[in-house]
Amino acid sequence: YMGGRRLPVKRDAVPAFGFVNMPKTAKPKGREQEKKTIHPYSRKAAQLTKEAHKQVKKEKLKNEKAFRLSIVGEKLLWFQCHLDPDKMEYTKKEASELVENYLQRFRDELEQIELHNSIKGRQSRQHSSRETVIKQTIERERQQYEGYGIEIPDIVNCKHLRYFRDWDGDLKKLPNIKMRKLSSKDQ
Repeated sequence: YMGGRRLPVKRDAVPAFGFVNMPKTAKPKGREQEKKTIHPYSRKAAQLTKEAHKQVKKEKLKNEKAFRLSIVGEKLLWFQCHLDPDKMEYTKKEASELVENYLQRFRDELEQIELHNSIKGRQSRQHSSRETVIKQTIERERQQYEGYGIEIPDIVNCKHLRYFRDWDGDLKKLPNIKMRKLSSKDQ
């Protein structure tokens, strides 16, 4: 074609349909092909945005769950380290004593912060944010213990205690550990 007109061609070179087949240009394959821009108000843009938000939300939930599991894991490791190796099961009173020790676990750190602040002759308090976090944690756990109960591993049952002692600290096995709420009123 030239300018919309047909080229004169000899009769014997013309294919059966009366027009000449021109060679096709090579198209880039795969990644070489340039991506089309997507209009911001198109359905495709909405789909991509929705998918991106979904991924962000999924990642956020995953991180929150991992954080919660790590907190529970730390608590369980504390209890595991402070179990008496000779006891095969605990009474509720002994478990309550263990919980009282758990609630006092920050005592040494608070004393260190107080000592550090008393030595300095300054008005400003160093480590005040850490001190605040510790005091809030202690207060929250104390309210739980004196209220509806704090959740601890079930050390009153000998079968569950044996499984808890054998636990290797793996957070994936955390749901297999039986928990029990223990209140200060249970003594």
